[in-house]
Amino acid sequence: MFNSLDQIFVNTLHWLMSFVPDGLRPIVAPLTCIAFILMVFPLFFSIVTTFERKGLGRIQNRYGPNRVGIPFTKIRLCGFGQFLPDGLKMLTKEDIVPRAADKIVHFLAPVVMLIPVLLAYAVLPFGRNMTVADYDAGLLFFFAVGGAVEISVFMAGWSSRNKYSLLGAMRAIAQMVSYEIPLILSAVTVVMIVGSLNMNAIVAHQNHYTFGIAHWNVFTPWGLLGFALFFIASLAETNRTPFDLPEAESEIIAGYFTEYSGFKFALFFLGEYLGMFAISGLGITLFLGGWTAPFSFLTWIPSWIWFFTKLLAIIFVFIWIRGTLPRLRMDQLMNFAWKFMLPLALINILVAGIWHFMGHGLLRWLACLAVIAIAYVTLGRGLMQNQKLGKRTYRFAD
Repeated sequence: MFNSLDQIFVNTLHWLMSFVPDGLRPIVAPLTCIAFILMVFPLFFSIVTTFERKGLGRIQNRYGPNRVGIPFTKIRLCGFGQFLPDGLKMLTKEDIVPRAADKIVHFLAPVVMLIPVLLAYAVLPFGRNMTVADYDAGLLFFFAVGGAVEISVFMAGWSSRNKYSLLGAMRAIAQMVSYEIPLILSAVTVVMIVGSLNMNAIVAHQNHYTFGIAHWNVFTPWGLLGFALFFIASLAETNRTPFDLPEAESEIIAGYFTEYSGFKFALFFLGEYLGMFAISGLGITLFLGGWTAPFSFLTWIPSWIWFFTKLLAIIFVFIWIRGTLPRLRMDQLMNFAWKFMLPLALINILVAGIWHFMGHGLLRWLACLAVIAIAYVTLGRGLMQNQKLGKRTYRFAD
């Protein structure tokens, strides 16, 4: 029974393919999987936006959405129907395009952002036997399509013919390129240990248990540091707090989509959240065991439930950070990427090599932890040595 529930989506796909001629199955099967992704993740986006607004309301001691429920009824659903009027508002708002804008590029920019993000889902294993495209170089494919997002950001800023949009686009591209390097280097350690770029092989490498505890990569020194670097870099890649400078309203209006409204703005909004889900799914696959259970006695729970549970947990941390941390300055953001994140990611590759070649035992744990601790303290002091930080004092106005 539990195995049937675990493979319910795979079995449903096979049942649907039984009605399709054999010659068309290689085409229809991927299209069916794509339709499923296009249905599930935008719905997940809608729910998460309401969940985020309610979570931020709790963190900031205020009410979040709590009125809107099922339309034309008095059923409120604790406000979780808020995404319906929000979506209708975006669809019906006027689409304003600046007179001097390059209208074709202005229109294509949000589309170019959304398509690569959706392509990235093709190589993510959502559960056992649940990968749309099982490429041997799936990880490389993920990073390759993700690199197209910078193009869409530049298209949006340049085509708007607005100096604030262009400045916001340049700042966003500088941030994305800077943090994409430690993001990729943190994934290199996993490739070194597993010896494969295949997503399913990476999950299979972690699908083992000792004393009932899973062999997730995050439970190793190099994996823990790699996950921390990956998570911080993913915050910057998805323009989340405290790295949300590209859309900092207090500094540069709304960044590269200042001149966007209506449905095109909604596509940017959707693309950012779908990108956040995709990069979180990659972090789950690389460091948190993918769809595997943390303990052997919980393996009876369907694999896809584990994947989405971990995804929700990471999204909760994203929301928690947004409601807690202040925004960085641009110089702080760039210094942190190039003077701390990048060297630490390179040192983590060395730590992964030490872990691999020293064999088993307590000695390799001590060696890896010592290298990480020395690097962390040294780089941290170098980053903060010119910072004039003092105790904050509060004074009332005279």
